[in-house]
Amino acid sequence: MTTIVPDDIAISPIEIELHRSFRRSAAAFARRQPLGSVGLAIVVVIFLAGLGAEWIAPYSPTANDFATMTEPPNWAHVLGTDQFGRDMLSRIVFGARTALIVGFTASLIGGFAGLVIGVGSAYFGGKLDLLVQRVLDILMAFPLIIMALAMVAIFGTGMHNTIIAITIPLFPRCARVLRASALAIREIPYVDAARACGFGHTRIILRHMVPNVMAPFLILLTAFVGQAILAEASLSYLGLGVQEPTPAWGLMLQGGAEEYAATAPWIAVFPGLAIALTVFGFSMFGDALRDVLDPKLRDR
Repeated sequence: MTTIVPDDIAISPIEIELHRSFRRSAAAFARRQPLGSVGLAIVVVIFLAGLGAEWIAPYSPTANDFATMTEPPNWAHVLGTDQFGRDMLSRIVFGARTALIVGFTASLIGGFAGLVIGVGSAYFGGKLDLLVQRVLDILMAFPLIIMALAMVAIFGTGMHNTIIAITIPLFPRCARVLRASALAIREIPYVDAARACGFGHTRIILRHMVPNVMAPFLILLTAFVGQAILAEASLSYLGLGVQEPTPAWGLMLQGGAEEYAATAPWIAVFPGLAIALTVFGFSMFGDALRDVLDPKLRDR
């Protein structure tokens, strides 16, 4: 008996070959970069947890139940409850969403700002490049968390201000790395040929320079997400980042890391593990991505 496949759901040979190529590439990546594969798996799990928090969390992350305060892990509360009777698993799942929003937003804005500033500074050179680099030196003279604390003192607390406070220290680091890559690209003959053809500065930068710095740019983005998540947790732990009742891993550490360390250690252990695993996942995936995208490391 012959099965007739409708035209609207038929799969073309090109699509089949693309699926096979993707599977082969994924298998090769997992074989050559085992730690990177583990990091990618952690990132995917955290992303899915944050995306589907409403369906995964068994309870509301802000619902108080004073009859079940500081309960140890059990069948009703898999990870126990905190000092206000709130379910730890639900707060960790919703905290993943907060961490990803802050991490991805800060890293994307800071990364694209660094891309524009770094590539533009390298292309135009001269006094403009000298001035831009001195400003970046001043911003990079302060550690990320110190600069973030200063920005919070200026803009105030809250999720949006936390994103701004973390973005400002990130973009100078991205600009410095991308400028170094763009300086080498600027000396390649095809850039001079584009100028000789009468192309404008914007077209040369966007069509000929930016695509050639995308590999280090993507690597920086993955590293910046982990740094931003760690910075957000640090600021929230200090009471200067995300504020209650928004669930955040740093706030969970602030509420129970010291006072309940002996009587209810799960209040601090599980949020700490969530932060450590997330930062580890992005770091390992970023290192693997660097090895894959860098031709010298890939050949080695």
